[in-house]
Amino acid sequence: MRSPRSFLAAVSGHLAGRQAPAAPGHHSLPVRTLQTLAQREPVRLKKLSAPDTGILELTLERPEVKNAISWELMTRLRGAIHKIEADATAKVVLVASSVPGVFCAGADLKERRHMSSSHVKEYANSLRSTFSYFEALSIPTIAVIEGAALGGGLELALSCDLRICGENATLGLPETGLAIIPGAGGTQRLPRITGRSRAKELIFTGRRCDATEAVLMGNTSLVVFSSHHHQFFKENSKCISALQD
Repeated sequence: MRSPRSFLAAVSGHLAGRQAPAAPGHHSLPVRTLQTLAQREPVRLKKLSAPDTGILELTLERPEVKNAISWELMTRLRGAIHKIEADATAKVVLVASSVPGVFCAGADLKERRHMSSSHVKEYANSLRSTFSYFEALSIPTIAVIEGAALGGGLELALSCDLRICGENATLGLPETGLAIIPGAGGTQRLPRITGRSRAKELIFTGRRCDATEAVLMGNTSLVVFSSHHHQFFKENSKCISALQD
């Protein structure tokens, strides 16, 4: 299985009109220098230093809890969105995970257990407004999903313009099985994307779907298979690169 970094490199490389770095043991390809815009925290924002690419990479980094969305992660995410909004050179934002096998597992339920009912409500309202803030960005946003995108993780992906999945992706709103309503926009965005009937089935049952089903229902734009991703991006790079303009 490819690492999240290699999958993200393939996406960002072809968006920039360049090929991704070769895997270890292969001949090296030109490697772009990445300029770090934020320190290593739950949310990391990077900008390609190559001229005129305008591609930003927003990466979730909480491996110990599968990128569960804590207050801190949400605050850092909102700060990153503010930086993106203020960057006049930004053309495309990629949202991804550095954690193998997971995009985002949803809300941090361990942290939530220690919240009062008023704090839980405040958290849900803040998360919903953060995702709406992200959705309102004037440039294209793309969720690069490998592994699980569940609950708030799927709601984050739904706030993006496009969702590109790896073959191991799993999407769902399983919190309904815990008597928790998807409170960060999932009940509104999912029906708009997939249609009311399909959205209701996923929400009512809490069922998870794989990448192939997600494409069929319109929840995901594309599935990139590891053995074909170079050929895929070669054929579709012009279409994806157009998002930069």
